[in-house]
Amino acid sequence: MSDVTMTTAAEPDGAPRIAVLDILRGVAILGILFMNINDMGQSIYASFDDIRHLGWSQTDRIAWWLREVFANGTARCMLEMLFGAGMVILTDRVADKANGWVVMRRYYVRNLILFAFGLVHVFILLWPGDILHTYGLAALVAFLFRRLRPQWLIMIGLTLALFQLGGGGYFGYYLTLQTRAQVAAIEAKVAAGTKPTAEERKVLKDKAERDKKRAEARAKSHNDIAAEDKARKGTFITWAHAQWGSFLDIESQFLEILFVWEAASVMLIGAALYKLGILQGRRSRRFYVWTALIAYAVGITLRVIGASEQMEFGNGPYTFWASYEFARQAMTLGHVALINLLVSSAVGARLLRPFVAAGRTALSIYIAQTLICLWVLYPPFMLGLYGKMTWGPLMVTAFLINAALLIGANVWVRHFDIAPVEWAWRSLVERRVLPWRKRARVGPQVEGSPALA
Repeated sequence: MSDVTMTTAAEPDGAPRIAVLDILRGVAILGILFMNINDMGQSIYASFDDIRHLGWSQTDRIAWWLREVFANGTARCMLEMLFGAGMVILTDRVADKANGWVVMRRYYVRNLILFAFGLVHVFILLWPGDILHTYGLAALVAFLFRRLRPQWLIMIGLTLALFQLGGGGYFGYYLTLQTRAQVAAIEAKVAAGTKPTAEERKVLKDKAERDKKRAEARAKSHNDIAAEDKARKGTFITWAHAQWGSFLDIESQFLEILFVWEAASVMLIGAALYKLGILQGRRSRRFYVWTALIAYAVGITLRVIGASEQMEFGNGPYTFWASYEFARQAMTLGHVALINLLVSSAVGARLLRPFVAAGRTALSIYIAQTLICLWVLYPPFMLGLYGKMTWGPLMVTAFLINAALLIGANVWVRHFDIAPVEWAWRSLVERRVLPWRKRARVGPQVEGSPALA
């Protein structure tokens, strides 16, 4: 069992901190830049369509493979789990002093303010890939299930993964294979001189229509990539319009519903894992060893298969259409188990101690990543590096930015109680200006291993 699970009222508003959760949050918020920087430094549309547009040298392929197998979606998934844990911590804390309606109102206000921060992130800081507005909405949904037992939270939380497994597996994979086999048989029959039946002609016509739509979609995607590249290398106005356009395009396709569903479902799983003591290190070392082994065996296997399929650059069908969400959650659970294993040892705790500060300043780090990338490195003003870095250099740049932010976070928490964006958010929630400078403490402090105490 990890002994870095004790809480302390470390925040000016009295919010409790749990050291290992801060470590997980710090790892996740820094990890998310590896997923965002390609969309900041190159075309967002290309990331959804042709990843080779971002460079495809041998170094780029290695960087993409590592990112795809170990990181793709896992930082976001870990943040969603931690959001669910935070929901339990915060609502239980308020519930001790107030009735259910007060708890609900306070939590909803908190997340509606977060939603507003997300809109500022999108429309003012110009990051169309913002997750704050999505989490703000998803938390309103997850809250309704927070008091269920862990097994029910997990069952409900797996709905998206099960839907994807069934829908993507049957409609995306199985039916596509079946239809292709049917078409091949008909085409062979026609080639042999046999006249197709009316039903067979309909099958061939449907295939031709699908091929036409696929070609139109591919042409549109290429045009979108070219237009985005031109706009983001132009002026501030063209760049801003491109960023707003990308966000509104996503919204117009109703993908936000899927994003909210994903976030809310994993928040429920995170709430369950917290109630079971898994996230915060209350289980045995043996438990975390086996969890890491099993989760990584499933996650890495599915991820390697999925990455190999994407390298074909064809039309599918692909198994990852069905397995993506299970693979993402399995990899994330493996990361959670591994971090808890490391924290439970003196050496591992010392290595991970700096990430406590990153976890305490996560929201500010997230915004800082945007400011550095979108307002210094890659806009058409300042350094103007958009489109000039391929996969390999983008990942190296993300690492260097994160290293600087990690150092900065540790310097900050030595002198201040709360990070700037967190201060603004919680001050609005509390409806008072919170103190932010370091002050002398009285009362209980974090207890635990010497490395994190």
